[in-house]
Amino acid sequence: MTHIKDAIESADNPLGTWISVGHPTVAEATAQLDLDFLLVDMEHTTMDLETIESMARGVDAAPGDTDMIVRVPWNDPVRLKRVIDIGVAGVMVPMVGSAEEAEELVRSLRYPPDGIRGIAGSRATRYGKNFEEYVTSANGSILTIAQIETERGMENAREVAAVDGIDSLFVGPADLSGSLGMFAEWDSAEFDEAVQSIIDDSHAADVPVGTLTTDIGGDAIESRVEQGFDFLIAGKDVALLMDSVEVAIDNYADALDKPLSASND
Repeated sequence: MTHIKDAIESADNPLGTWISVGHPTVAEATAQLDLDFLLVDMEHTTMDLETIESMARGVDAAPGDTDMIVRVPWNDPVRLKRVIDIGVAGVMVPMVGSAEEAEELVRSLRYPPDGIRGIAGSRATRYGKNFEEYVTSANGSILTIAQIETERGMENAREVAAVDGIDSLFVGPADLSGSLGMFAEWDSAEFDEAVQSIIDDSHAADVPVGTLTTDIGGDAIESRVEQGFDFLIAGKDVALLMDSVEVAIDNYADALDKPLSASND
């Protein structure tokens, strides 16, 4: 079992951050921080499998226990097979809308007779060095996160969470708000009720649930914890970079507006 799978199942409130820049330096540098995991996004980026493999090596090279989870583009057994063959700690799958789709996801990640994953040597098997050991022990070892981000998924959240092999649900706030016809109405009572229903349904199935907050200042993180989320992804790499540069721009402008000290007269 990986560090992050154990942390989520043990309700240790793990923390991760979002990676959308497809470069191993970003993954390796971020993995050196005191984070439990990185979420590397393939759904809305141009990353290919070779990039994901290089980033996995970067994470593995960093000191500490930070794991790498990959959000795949879709609930597709071919895509899932090729990603987990790289040897990542887990996958997040978007737009899971029913128990049947969740069952398909679990089967895609498991070798026969429990699933349909193809058997082959890969980086996950140390290129065949521990082939038999890996194949006999891999089922159930990969963190499996189902994203709930549609009205249909929200309505079926409890059934999705109850599927054997689903380790966690994850609320996708942007897509969920769009699906419900209230895009970006983060502070509305209606959206809050929708999110709370997913949290409650997941907990009713004794399954942890996480979400993303791009706002890492103020009380945003505290608010998500108070809502009942069991783990968080805080911040996105590009947004964090841009925010930091904007702070530098503002600080420089403020410095230029101040009168020169007497020593510079």
